[in-house]
Amino acid sequence: MIAVVQRVSEASVKVDDNEISRIGRGILLLLGISKDDTDKDIEYLVRKCANLRIFSDSEGNLNLSLIDIGGEALIVSQFTLLGDTRKGRRPSFSNAMPPDKAKPMYEKFIDSFKRTGIHVKEGIFGAMMQITLTNDGPVTLIINSKDKKL
Repeated sequence: MIAVVQRVSEASVKVDDNEISRIGRGILLLLGISKDDTDKDIEYLVRKCANLRIFSDSEGNLNLSLIDIGGEALIVSQFTLLGDTRKGRRPSFSNAMPPDKAKPMYEKFIDSFKRTGIHVKEGIFGAMMQITLTNDGPVTLIINSKDKKL
């Protein structure tokens, strides 16, 4: 499972020119689900992302988490994060979980994130979406659950 986490001052999602979600200060989390991901990957990424110290304290140091600041999260499914570009010019998505299995994993990820107490908004799984954000910093991190240290 791969997450691209962007610290934002605001972010929103539109589908068919209709805004469906909007957040203020917090994170935009783009989530890619691989075919071998399990509940353990969800647990790891939720814990990691909710507790990442990527917000500035009163001295300007990155010491505060999303939970600490009472920030919001906008979570959007993005299977293209699993694109393999090592061969040829067209990405292969063979490592992405099929949509019928990925959607329940995405929903479980969102439910787990909500249990942290963070206010969560979301995109629409499988929809063509337009994402607008103001990246604050900029601060952008890529977290892969397969890279976790035991």
